[in-house]
Amino acid sequence: MSETDPDPEDAANWEEACRREDAVRKFVLGRDGNRKSATIKELAQELGLSRATAYRMIAMFQAGGTVTSLMGKAPGRRRGHRALDPKREALIQETIKVFYLKPTRPSVARLVHEIRTRCLALGLPPPNWRTVKARITDLDTRAKARKRGESALLKSTMAVPGGYRASRPLEIVQIDHTRVDLIVVDEQTREPLGRPWITLAMDVFTRMVTGFYLTMDNPSRLSVSLCLLHAVFDKGAWLREREINTDWPIAGLPEYLHADNGADFRSKAFIHACRDEGINIIWRPPGTPHFGGHIERLIGTQMGAIHFLPGTTQSNPSELGEYDSAKHSSLTLRELERFIALEITGNYHHAVHAALRRPPIAVWKEHEGGVPLRLPKDRMRFWISFLPEKERALRPNGVHLFDLRYWSPALTADVGRTKDKVLVKYDPRDLSRVFVRRPRGAFVEARYADVTLPAITLREANAARKHLKAKGRREVDMRTIVQTAVAQRQLVEQAIRKTSMARRGNRKSSPGGAKKEDYSSLRGVDSRTPIPFVEDIE
Repeated sequence: MSETDPDPEDAANWEEACRREDAVRKFVLGRDGNRKSATIKELAQELGLSRATAYRMIAMFQAGGTVTSLMGKAPGRRRGHRALDPKREALIQETIKVFYLKPTRPSVARLVHEIRTRCLALGLPPPNWRTVKARITDLDTRAKARKRGESALLKSTMAVPGGYRASRPLEIVQIDHTRVDLIVVDEQTREPLGRPWITLAMDVFTRMVTGFYLTMDNPSRLSVSLCLLHAVFDKGAWLREREINTDWPIAGLPEYLHADNGADFRSKAFIHACRDEGINIIWRPPGTPHFGGHIERLIGTQMGAIHFLPGTTQSNPSELGEYDSAKHSSLTLRELERFIALEITGNYHHAVHAALRRPPIAVWKEHEGGVPLRLPKDRMRFWISFLPEKERALRPNGVHLFDLRYWSPALTADVGRTKDKVLVKYDPRDLSRVFVRRPRGAFVEARYADVTLPAITLREANAARKHLKAKGRREVDMRTIVQTAVAQRQLVEQAIRKTSMARRGNRKSSPGGAKKEDYSSLRGVDSRTPIPFVEDIE
C-alpha cells in the first residue's frame, strides 16, 4: 500500500519547533511551578527568544502539548532556501555525488576546485565556496559517512542512549512484530485459519509489557498504532471486556520508542506522529539483533507459553515431528488474545525477572509515583496520526477514495478555495468514514455520501471492484461497490453456516462423536472482521 508522506508547512519551522519542544518540556517537567526569572532567562537564551516570548511558548506548550503547538511562521527567507540557478545547482549536486562522496575522501577544497573547473568549462560563473559548503552541510551525516568510508563518524551517528539501559520507567519502550507459533481457527467453522501476527511493546526499565495487538493481517502502521494505543492508555475497560481480573497498571507516552528498520516504522508519517507527541525514535542498527535483546527475549518468553497450546507450530518445524498443527488447532483469535493477556498479566508480570531479580510489576509500582504520566491531550488525533493516508482532490461533491465518495458539511467552506490536494486518513477495517485534513491543518470526519450504506473493509471494497470489473462494468458507483461487498460477505457467511450444520450432522450420526464446547460467550477480537479499537474512545 503506497502512502503519502506528510508535508509540514515548513521543514525548517518543524525542526525549530522540535528544538523548542525539547527545551520547554525539560523546563516544565523540571519545575514545581515556581518559575524564577533567572530560569526563564536561561530558557529564553537557549531558545534565542525574549523572556516574554519564552513565557508564551510555555503557555502554548501546556495548552497544546505537542510539537505542532510550538510551530510558527519564521520571518525572512526560509531556512534551506536556495537562490542559485538550476543549472549550477544541478552541477553542484552531481559533482558532490560523483566526486566528493567516494571512499577516497576528497577534501572540501578539492570539491570546490572541481566545481569551479566544471563551471568554467560550461561558461557558468563558479559559485562561492560557502555555497558549496552549505550543500555539504545539507547532506545526511550517516549517508555521507557511509559513502566516504568514515567509520568513526558513522559510529558516532548511531543513537544509543544509555546503551539501551533505561534509568526510569517509560524512558525507552521497545516494540516489534512476530508471527505467532500457533494456528488459530475460525470463530464459526472451527476450521484452521493460519498463524496470526502479534505486535508487542515493552518498557525497558521495568520489563513490563506496555501493550500488544493481535491480528491476522501482516504488520503495518495500523498494527503499530493499535499497539501504541493499547500501551499508552488505561487498560481497565479492555481487561473487563475480556473478563480478566488481574491488574495491568502501566500507561503513558514513552520518551523513546526503540524499533527495527521496517517500513512501517521508517515512514515520515510515523516519525512525524511520534515526534509530535514528544516520542523520539531509536532505530535498531541493521544487522545487530542484540540491540533489540529485551523485546526479543520477551517474544521468546511468550512463544514458550504458546508452544504448549494445541495447534502450535513450535519455533523450529523440525521439533514438530509427526505432530499435525492444523489438525490439532483449537483456539480462535479472540481466545488466543485472552490467553496472551492472562499470560502477561497473571504470570509474566508477577514472576521474578532474571535481569531485575524482581517481578516487573513490583518495579513498576515502586517507581510509578515518581514518574510524571504523559498522555496525549487528544486521543482521537493521536490515533488518526498513525492511520494510512492518501492525497485526494477536494471536489464540489466531496472526496473520492477507493471509488467511494465521502462528504462532511465542514468541507463546504473549503470547496473551490484551494487547488492543492487534501490529506485523507482512513482505517482499512472500516471504510464508512475517513478523516480529511482541511487547509488550516485540522482534521474533520467525513462519512459515506450515501449514509444508508453499511461499513465495509478495504479488502471487501477491493474484492468488489475486482469482481465488478471482471464482469465488464468499468464505470461503477459506490452503492454498487458496497452492495456487492455485502452480498459477497453474506454468501460466505451462509456457506459457513451450511458447512457447520452439515459437519455437526455428520458428527451426531458418527458413533462416539464429541460435543463441541460453546465459545459464544467470549468477547474480544473477531478473526474475520476485527472490531476497531477506536470505537472504545468515541
